[in-house]
Amino acid sequence: MKLRDLIRRGRTPGDCATEDKCEPTSAQHAASTNHWDLLATIHGPTRWRGDHVLRSRPQPLQGEHFGPARQAFDIEYEAIGAALGGGGDTTLWGVAFEDFLGRQFEPNGRNFVDEYLRRRGWNESAPTKTYMRGLRDSIMSLYEASAIVPEQSFLARDLVRGGEPVLISERTATRTLKEWDRIAARIVVEGQKRVLAGGVLAFTFEGAERLMANLREAAVQLPRSGRSVRATSKPPIADDTLREMAPLFTATWLSDVLPKALGLSRPTLHNSDGDELVFHEVRFPLTSKTIPEEIGERLTAISGLHRENESFWNWLDEPASTQPLKRRGDAENVLSWNVTMENGRTVLGTIEVKERLLIVSVNSAARAERAITMLRAALGGLVAPPLTQIHTVEQMMAQQQNRPPSTSAVPPEIQTTLVHATLDKQYRALLDQPVLMLGNLTPRAAARTKSGREKLVVWLKHLENRSQQQPEATDPMATYDFAWLWRELKVENLRR
Repeated sequence: MKLRDLIRRGRTPGDCATEDKCEPTSAQHAASTNHWDLLATIHGPTRWRGDHVLRSRPQPLQGEHFGPARQAFDIEYEAIGAALGGGGDTTLWGVAFEDFLGRQFEPNGRNFVDEYLRRRGWNESAPTKTYMRGLRDSIMSLYEASAIVPEQSFLARDLVRGGEPVLISERTATRTLKEWDRIAARIVVEGQKRVLAGGVLAFTFEGAERLMANLREAAVQLPRSGRSVRATSKPPIADDTLREMAPLFTATWLSDVLPKALGLSRPTLHNSDGDELVFHEVRFPLTSKTIPEEIGERLTAISGLHRENESFWNWLDEPASTQPLKRRGDAENVLSWNVTMENGRTVLGTIEVKERLLIVSVNSAARAERAITMLRAALGGLVAPPLTQIHTVEQMMAQQQNRPPSTSAVPPEIQTTLVHATLDKQYRALLDQPVLMLGNLTPRAAARTKSGREKLVVWLKHLENRSQQQPEATDPMATYDFAWLWRELKVENLRR
């Protein structure tokens, strides 16, 4: 295996017999001894081995990529790799090493690839030398993946510099890429095709949005022609500027993934009132002289309660068009969770009369208090003081995981039909509800303006991408077809 393969895969010649069966090694063994010895001839008499290229002479480069995370989380580089697992250290090493290959070092602005080709280029084929020069000149950017053909190719849209999507020939990444995934990578022209370099960072939607904001902020702070660009001008990021920002990709990615990897934080679920989800079950015992029919009459008379059958009511909020969306806490680490009726009204909770009990189920402490006040006023002496049982989201998930499998499981094809029908109703109702990502406009309202359509496309891609993030490709959520939403909003021509 030659230097080109070492650069792309981070492997040593003895690591594998064939490329198909080869797995990445640790950073300490990411290059052959002979090739690292070449650094001695470029930079001086010191013998450079293993990953010392990042630990010795170009020490600032390591600090640029990993320093912010090490300082923010008070953690050593080795612990970062251990926390990420699954070859995370190799990925990070590759991203930093590829940045190194494009750098110029003093004295005389020498470059590793140029020096290698000058001294050892006779040992490499013409395509290999072309690839190495392409990697030297490549620029890290953020790409959106689409039209994925597993084991073959995908389209990559540059979200930083814009332009039309380009076809990328790629085998490994296409095995796990989902439609509209966002990845940070370097694209190298290799003959008649474009390929990914080895260092690829898979960004979450939230992490990608944070990266774009960080890039814009950093761009206006960098000097141009001897003067700083005013923040209000929002100039496009030039290639030379973006080239200098490679460490920012690593730092932003680590700030997004490390909290979860280290068990430091989790996203919080909020309902439409902006309250954190904590499930409350409030039980009112019926008094000895109370009959269920009397309870039913009183409940049906309450405004906002919708009777589903003789013993069950839905507690509904005001119509969505009159209720602004609320959100508390850090919006970047908050997920919204709601149940809505077909007409778009939010279900605040449910009420059921069962075995001499009136049972109220809601998903926040505030709603529990509202329900208790409402029912005490309406029912008076028909019920005794309530008892409340509380479960967090984690407790509910643990109970679900520990529950034995049902012996009467719904057949997969019927389950898929039911889930898809439910999603159809949910998304159709959502078309007329305000959405935070759309500036609190409804999707139909956002579709009427150019700026609204731009946000709408991002929102639809986000919905579609989240739906596909399932462990099994046959999961009903993963197989749901969002095409009708694009057509309904008349933005299908922007789905690319």
